[in-house]
This record gives sequence, C-alpha cells and structure tokens, in this order.
Amino acid sequence: MTAITDFDSLRRAMAENGEQPEGPARNARAELLLAEAEKLNIPLAVIEALGHQLKVYNYSSEKDRMFVPFARLLRMWDERPEDFDAHETHALHWVFKWMSAGMLDQPHVPLASVEKWLGEMEHRYRLAGHSERAVRGAEFSVAAHVGDEERAERAFAAWLAADRDSMADCHACELQGQGWWRAEQGRDAEALDLWAPVLEGAYTCAHEPHAALASSLVPLLRLGRLEEARAHHLRGFRLVRAMESMRGAYADHVEFCALTGNEARGLELLAERPAYFTDEGQPRSRLDFLSVVVLLMERLSALGLGGQQVPGPAGREWTAAELAVHARGEALALAARFDERNGTSHISERARARMAQEPLAERLPLGVRAVRPPAPAVAPPAPPTASQGSGAPDLAALLAEARRLSDTLQPHAVEAWAAVASAAEGAELEARDRAEIADHRAMGLGPEGAETFEQAAGLYAEAGDPGEALAARARGAYVRALAGEIDEALAAVAEPYDRVLALYAEGGTEVRQAAGVLMGRARILMRRVHEAEGPVAERALTEAERAVRELLALVEGRAGDDVRLVARVAEGHAMLAELATRAGDAQAGAELFARAAAEFVGAGLPWFAVEYEAKLAGLAHHLGDMAEAERALRAALEHGGRFLEPVGRAQLYLQLAEVVGGRGEAGEAAEHALEAAHWADEAGEGPAFGAWARHQLGGFLVRQGRWAEAAEVLESALADLSAETHGDGAVVQTQWWLGDCLSELGEHRAAAERRLQAAETARHWPEQHDHATLAHLAAESLGQAGLHAEADRAYARAGDLWRSLGNVHGLVRSLRARAWLALRTEGGREEGPESGPENGPQNGGADGTRDGIGAARELMAGAVGECADALETADDEETRLRLVLELGHTHRQFGDLLARSAAEDADDDSIRAAMEEALSQMSEAVAVFVSLGDAALPPRTGAELAAGWLEADLGRPARAAARARAVLRAYADAGSDPDFEGGDEETVRARRAEAEQLLQAAEEAATEQG
Repeated sequence: MTAITDFDSLRRAMAENGEQPEGPARNARAELLLAEAEKLNIPLAVIEALGHQLKVYNYSSEKDRMFVPFARLLRMWDERPEDFDAHETHALHWVFKWMSAGMLDQPHVPLASVEKWLGEMEHRYRLAGHSERAVRGAEFSVAAHVGDEERAERAFAAWLAADRDSMADCHACELQGQGWWRAEQGRDAEALDLWAPVLEGAYTCAHEPHAALASSLVPLLRLGRLEEARAHHLRGFRLVRAMESMRGAYADHVEFCALTGNEARGLELLAERPAYFTDEGQPRSRLDFLSVVVLLMERLSALGLGGQQVPGPAGREWTAAELAVHARGEALALAARFDERNGTSHISERARARMAQEPLAERLPLGVRAVRPPAPAVAPPAPPTASQGSGAPDLAALLAEARRLSDTLQPHAVEAWAAVASAAEGAELEARDRAEIADHRAMGLGPEGAETFEQAAGLYAEAGDPGEALAARARGAYVRALAGEIDEALAAVAEPYDRVLALYAEGGTEVRQAAGVLMGRARILMRRVHEAEGPVAERALTEAERAVRELLALVEGRAGDDVRLVARVAEGHAMLAELATRAGDAQAGAELFARAAAEFVGAGLPWFAVEYEAKLAGLAHHLGDMAEAERALRAALEHGGRFLEPVGRAQLYLQLAEVVGGRGEAGEAAEHALEAAHWADEAGEGPAFGAWARHQLGGFLVRQGRWAEAAEVLESALADLSAETHGDGAVVQTQWWLGDCLSELGEHRAAAERRLQAAETARHWPEQHDHATLAHLAAESLGQAGLHAEADRAYARAGDLWRSLGNVHGLVRSLRARAWLALRTEGGREEGPESGPENGPQNGGADGTRDGIGAARELMAGAVGECADALETADDEETRLRLVLELGHTHRQFGDLLARSAAEDADDDSIRAAMEEALSQMSEAVAVFVSLGDAALPPRTGAELAAGWLEADLGRPARAAARARAVLRAYADAGSDPDFEGGDEETVRARRAEAEQLLQAAEEAATEQG
C-alpha cells in the first residue's frame, strides 16, 4: 500500500481504490485508509475516509456494514458540523437514503426502527432546506416492501409531485424505481415507457442502465417483445457481470434464462457467481437470487433433468432436484424473517409467485454459446393395446394408416410400419402384409438392409406380385451402392432390370413397379458419379443420363394422380440437374433443380423439394443471381418446415444470412444468423458450425452498431473458433470485430488485447495490410487505456508496416499519433492520439517537459516530410489530392500540438514563440486546404478559426477579425452554390457561430487597444 503521508496522498489513495472492482478487497482497503486517515489528526480526513468506506460498502455484497461508519459520521456532524465542508455535508445527507434502503434489506432491523429513521430523515432534510422528494421516495420503498399498496401509491404520487433538488436521486435511478413499481402492478407497457430514456442512454449512472435492463426482461417477455428481451439480456448481463453489488439484477438475468428455454445458460450464470448463494450482507438480494435458483432448478426437473449436476453452494455436489429443495427452504425461511419483521405475508407470497412462474417462451435463441442440457432418457412407446379378443381391429387400423403414409410418401411412413410390425407379433398375416413390413424394415436399416430387401422380394413373389418383388431387389441393390459397393450393386440390379422390362412389356406388372426398378438402377449409376474422385468420366455421366432419361420416358405422361410416379419424375429431373452441373452447365442445372422442386411442391411433397432448393441456391449464387438464391433458400426453409433436421436448418439459415447480409440488410441477416446458431447448437454442432454462425451473427450486429450484444456473441464464438477448423482468417476477423466493440464500450485495455492477438496472427500472412491496420488500432486502444509507452511501441510497429507497404497515409497518421503521445507521456498531458485523418488532440492538458515537446515536434515534422516526399512522386490526380488533404491535416495538427506545448510556467517570450510557430503551421494548413477548393471547406474553416484564435491571443485583433470574416464569407459564397459540398448542416452552423464569436472578441479587443 502506498504510504499515506498527508491529506492529498490520502485523497489520491481513496480515488484509486474507488476505481477498483467491487468486492471485499476494495472494502478492506477502505478500512485501512480510514486507519491511515485517523493518524493524520485532521477531522475532515476522517470524515472523507468514512464517506469512502460507506460508498464501497454500499456498492458491494457487504451492505450490512454501512451502519457503523454512518452512525459515527452522524455523531461527528451532531457534535461538530463545522468540520464538514460543503461536499461532505451534502454527502452525509445523501447517504440517509442508503441507510433507509439498507435497513429495509436487513430483516433483523425492526420495522419500527425503519419508520423512526424515515422520520429522522424527514426532520433533518427539512432543517437542511431540502425538498421532501427523496423522503417520499424512501417512504414509497417502505410501503411497497411491506405490501401496503394504498400507502405506496400515496407516497409514489407525493414523490413525483415534490420538487427535484440536490438530494433527489439521479433521473436514471428515479425512472428505474418508477418503472419497477408499474411492472410490479402488471402495467408492463407503462414501465417500459418510463424506462425508455434510461434504456436508450439519455440518463445513466453507476448502476444504470444496468438495473433497468435487468428489470425490463420479464415485462418484455410478457408483452411478447422477445427480440428486445434478448437484446436487453445480452447487453445488460455484460454490465452486471463484474458488479458484485448487483445480485438482484443478476438474478433477473437467471430468471430470464429459466423463462425462455435457456436453462443451460442459466446454469452458466450460476457457476460464475458461487458466492451469491451464501453472501449474507444483503439478505433481500439473496432472497431474490435463491428464488430464481428454485425457478431454474424446478424447470430442469420438469424437463426430466432433476438428476443433472448443477452449480450450487460450495462444499458439496448438487443435483438440480437437491438444489431446488435446498434453495426453496433457504428462500422461504428468509422470506419468513422479513414477513415476521413486517407483520405481513407479502414477501413470502412474492417469493412463491416468482418460483412458480411458467416459461414465457419455449426457447428464445440468444446467439451465445450454450450447451443444452442432455435430454432425459425416454422409454419407447408401448405397443398399441389390442382390443378384447384377437387384436385384429387395431392391427387393421395400423396397416391402413401405414399404407396411406407410404402410398402418399408422407414422412414417418417407416415408423408407422414399425408400429405395424410390433403390433403384428404372433399374429397370422397374409404374405403381402409380411412383405410390406419387411420392405419398410429394410428401408429403415439403410446400407444394412440388403438381406431384408431380399426377404421382402421373396414375400412379394409369394403374394403374386413379381413386379414389386423385382423392385424390392432393386432397392436392395441400391443400398449396397450406399455402402460403397458400386460394381456389386450394378451387377445385382442387372437381372431385375432386364426382367421387369420384359414383364412390363407383357403386361405382367404396372408402371409403378417398373419405375421402381429403373429408379433403383439410375440411383446406383448416379452414386458412381457422386463417388468419383476428381473429374467424372464421360462414360459414367453418359450411362447415368441414359438411365435417367429411360426412367422419364417410361413415367412421363403416365403418372396421373399417382404421387409416387410424380415423385419419380421430379427426382429424375433433379438427377439430370446434377449431371448438367457435373458437366459444367450450371445454368441448365439450376433450371432443372427449379423444375424438380416445383414438381415436388405441386405433388404435395414440399419436404422432398428442400434438398434441391438448397442446391439451386448454391448454383444461383455461383451464377450471380442472388435474388434467385435468396428465393430458393426461403422456399427450402418454408417447405422443410418441421421435418428439417436441425443441422440442415442451420445451414439454410446461415446461407440465407450471408445472402441477405450481402445486399446490406444487416438486421434481417442477424436474425437468420441467430437462427443458424440456435439450430447448430440443437444439432450438437455448436463448437464447429455454431461457432461460425456466431462469428457471422457478431459481424452483422457490429454493422448495426449493437456493440454490447455483438461483444457477447463474439466472445462466445471465440471460445470455439479455431484456425484448424474455421481458418485463421475467421479467428482474426472475430477478434478484430470484438476489439471494435470493446473500444466502443470504453473497455480499451481489453480492446487492445484483442487487437494485439489478431495482429500477432496476421503478422504471418503474406499480405500485411491487415497486420498494419490491427497494430494501428491496438495502439489507439493502448493509448486510450493510459498505456502510453506500449501505445508508442505499437504505433511505431504500425508505422514500419505502413512504410513497407508504401501506405503514406497510415505512416503519417502513426507519426502524428506518436507525436501526441510524446507530448502526453513526457508532460502528463491528456491529449489523445488520433483515430482518423481529421482528429487531432482530444483534450487540453497541463505543461510538458522540453524533451517531450522536442520528440513531439520531431515526429510531427516527420509526418509533414512524409507527405511532401510522397507528393513529389504522386503519379495520378486522385492520389495527389488525397495526399494534399493529408498534408493539410498534418499542418493543422502540428499547429495544435505547438499551441498546446507552450508551458504555462514558461516566460512570455517562450510562450509567444511557440504560438507564433503554431500560427505558421495553421496558416500552412489553411493554404493547403484552399488549394483543394470547396471539397475541403470544413477542414479549411476549422484551421482558419484556429489561426484566428491564435492571432487574437497574440494581440492582433485585426488579423483575427479578418480570419473570422473569411470563414463567414466562405460559407455565404458557397451556400448560394447549388453544388455546395462544404459540410453537413451542423458543421456549417457551428463554424458560423464560432466565427461570429471570434469576430466579436476581436472587435472588442480592437476597441480596448484603440
């Protein structure tokens, strides 16, 4: 611990401690600082240290420790109020509100004491001249807590009616409390309207919008606004994750998971905060937490997962069922203590109601990585019970239903025949019945069904259907091809093929049976095409096409209403599409796939169209017909419906996301990528396909500026993305996007880490532009994180890369950024390195050392030189114009840097010399921008005004006025030009206003001089 030698060092130490993460370590440090304060023998030092201790206790899980330091502060105030300065006097009255809430949170504090304290607060506020707004707000909290709705409404109205003053909570906290009450009353829409300014960022504070986002989750779900609820969860959980004091808000997020089918994520949240099960510093938030633990555990038990291991209190292992019982007991015992204190049953009723909630969405996809809990083992359905007697009526019904499903090619026909087989055990069946049972059993066996097809063929022959017997043998041959035995399959199908054609010619069988054999043979020949390594032999393509066309010649025109024959035609056209594509005719392939899909849909078999619509989408994409690709993908998802396998659905959604995103619809693309991630997880493909979907989803969220949501998704994707599976390009891009998100969220150190990781990977790529860009971005983040030396090294690295790439603009910007860093690093200044060509210093600062100023000058001069050198070799007009603009910005920033480098304690001549030099650079910037005409009007007028202020500071009001008039004239002249491109309306308005201000100041100075 840094030695505390005086009041200033104490204050610095308290400020540093205030920046540390919430928790016991920060609290312990505050206690040590109080002990150090007492050694200084300065009453105000002790007062400030007690106030600091109060604050860190309030923003931690040890809220119950606030009462002792506050009692001491109050005693000191009563004894010697003159020891308190204005700030500490205000702080003392402010924390009266914390005490009121803190007492309510502690069931051992009698309600009479809470009410007495409320009266004490009112009395002291009145004496201090404060509004009663904060008092009525505290009264409302007491009434709402005990369930006195009538009193709560009166206090609520009085709270809102009272004047806001310095004791009122911030707007964000007040709106949170008001919205919470409306949500408690079931007035969800009103609650969300009240929270809107907080949720949209108009009002913020240390714990907002954190709490409002958490509180909004269930109201949004109840209103069916699921997409907003998902966004608020992703955004809000990121805010509360690191804040130990926000256990109640954390519980809201666990509750959200339990109510939306995201039980697995709920378990992950519990695992992140094991101390929340037992921390007793704030009993009321512990009750909230335990209540939602019960909700989540009982939801798992309802899903048949009561025996699953779950996170719980330390010291033993827990199953969901065990933790549900434990948490319920703890929660209800705690609620009973509150109710005993309050003299009502309100807290227990509220806790039970929260535990008993039913899900509000079957499952709301979140886009983040979460392994769904394993499905419980389900016993196979019992065979249908026979009616009294033989059981024949039930079997007959099952047979009829199975035949209906198979004759119309409906899904689950194989399962229906399995039910027939189960019900028929021990029953006497006709040969035809047994043949069909064996045939469909073979279909369910896939490549292992060849022998069973042979059995079925024998039974069909026994039943007097030689054509169907040959078709069964052809099916048996085809499954051998599926096992890779192509030649054996062709040999096996040869005899059925010859025999069925002869039989059909003699009228011994029908088209359906003959088509079955021809289709089997065509499928085998197509299998040979599919399994060919490298280019397909011409002979294989020709034989397959001949077989398909023979099938079509047999069936086309004879299908009528026979769904099976219509399907044969459609499948035949799909085979021709594949052959055309293999032969290099993508356009013909696309047309035939479209025809096949339309035929399946027309026959009432849309689920068969899905495969071919997906292939059509790929071909359309290849042909550049993105509209057709999108149409086909949407059709595939529609036609697949509930019959689509999860992995197929995931693939279709991801392809659709890429197509839709390609036409600029990032919002809709994000919805499709979200579905892709969800279905990939359902398919057990989360670490592979799901990670790629999350990568894409994060990118689409970034494009919409939804930084917090994108960060959650991208961090989740990175947990599974790997260079081996997804390619290092995907890993780098994800880290790049995540760095952008973290930068926008103000998490600059974390942003730098991500950007440096990405740069390290990109360092090994042959093309180095990405490496240079990432190094530059990392330098920006390091500088914003206060790591100045590291930032300078990163900018230097980026500069070397830009130089090697011949990218003058990147090199110049890295030099300018390093110049600002040099000024800041050496002199403790607060100017920030640029993030773009027009961005100069971000803030003013204190004085710097000569060494820092010298390095800064040298770097900025180097940037000017690089621009000038590049202009000499520019070989086209566009390149020259861009370099001239860069030169103008560099002169402008050089001027700013020189003006700010003037040390406040330097002699007047040194200051004047620095300002003269700065003015010279500003004048150069103006001249450069003037050469570019109206296209450079915004930077030109900005530099002109900066030069004008320097003229004024140097005691030259006439020149300052002339520059101001030049700006006003430039906008007056340009404004009448119909092709004016001199900047947006806001910029023009701001420039004019500043010019008027400069002109007035210059004229007043001229009058004084005269």
